[in-house]
Amino acid sequence: MSGPVTVSLATLGCRLNQVESQEIGALLESRGFQVVPPGRPARVHVVNTCTVTGRADFSDRQAIRRITRADPDAFVVVTGCWAQTDADRAAALPGVDLVVGNREKYRLPELLDSLVKRARPTVAVGDIREAREVPIAPPVRPAGRSRAFVKIQDGCQHRCAFCIVPAARGQSRSQEPKVVLDRVRALAEAGYPDITLTGVDIGHYGADLYPRTTLAALLRELARVDGLRWLRLSSVLPSYFTPELFDAVTTLPAMAPHLHLPLQSGSDRVLRLMRRPYHTGMYRALVERLGAAIPDLGLGADVIVGHPGETEADFEATMALIRALPFSYLHVFAYSDRAGTEAARRPGHVPAAVIRARGERLRALGREKSAAFRRRLVGRAREVLVLEGRERRTGLRAGLTPNYVEVQFEGREEPGRRIATVEITAVEGDRTLGRLVEAAP
Repeated sequence: MSGPVTVSLATLGCRLNQVESQEIGALLESRGFQVVPPGRPARVHVVNTCTVTGRADFSDRQAIRRITRADPDAFVVVTGCWAQTDADRAAALPGVDLVVGNREKYRLPELLDSLVKRARPTVAVGDIREAREVPIAPPVRPAGRSRAFVKIQDGCQHRCAFCIVPAARGQSRSQEPKVVLDRVRALAEAGYPDITLTGVDIGHYGADLYPRTTLAALLRELARVDGLRWLRLSSVLPSYFTPELFDAVTTLPAMAPHLHLPLQSGSDRVLRLMRRPYHTGMYRALVERLGAAIPDLGLGADVIVGHPGETEADFEATMALIRALPFSYLHVFAYSDRAGTEAARRPGHVPAAVIRARGERLRALGREKSAAFRRRLVGRAREVLVLEGRERRTGLRAGLTPNYVEVQFEGREEPGRRIATVEITAVEGDRTLGRLVEAAP
């Protein structure tokens, strides 16, 4: 008797894609498939793609070609955001058998009814604008990971000039609070003390539900879950910070002192070109209030360099704002055209060499901000979540502080997901070093 059909899932892009791959894996296993780690031989290979930048599309194609070259007889499925927005191009790649849209990816077990290699791939990509709910997948326990992520929302109500995500993900829609609460409770009971809520536009959470609710109300429910030590938010636009949300993130004991507030530009003129729903005055005021309310706040931001119309003065305004605010890390992206977006049709495209130079300057500033933030922690004892495994180069263990600093330290072999106390002793470039003071039982 033959065994179950093996499936390998390769994931590109954001945390939300990673969560969805885990959910798809759980769905497949509930239908009798056997999910194996990426890179292992498998009868079916699923590639969950990203399309947020041109570089992401290139990485998608590379990943698919690696799989089809290594195992030309395998059944290859392409899903995710690139499959949704460019299904014809995905289907044209040699060796691809099935292209599945974001709305259809949760139907993958039934779409895998035949694993016969196909001369022309089947394309199952519907109109994502018709999506009205977040599917409920079987509970996921992320094996081999210390941290857990819970999807609470999908899609986006904004139409930023540079962004293809609404075309890939559809309109904003929220998971029911009870489903989220059950997910978080199950993960906490399974020993995951650090949980991040993720989605595309999580600040809009609950506005589409009946009865209507809010992200702040959800946080207050989740903060009462036994066993939950730190609750994090993946990314929230500053315009969503109502008094209720500000109060929740600054007063609930379970909320980690770590926030990610996308900035994209420090120039109000460029923010208007981008169609962002805030301005620099709003952003600065919010960051200053959060910094005053949350000691040692770990603060991250996304920044795009080279958006069409960005001048040298606009870029210098971005540099100045970032210098002035207490960021602990930056995610810097080089602008790239996405077909169908407003920005791609705009005049004033910035030369690639200029984008690269600006990106290098901004990344260097991000490294300076990160090092300065981490140096302020030296000499302090901090609780950390012990991460799985050891750092390959040094053999050290690693732990994540509540404010999102990874600390490396000497530690005995023990499972991840435990809370330990580590004294931070030094900062060496991008590494933060510590000394184990006490390991939790």
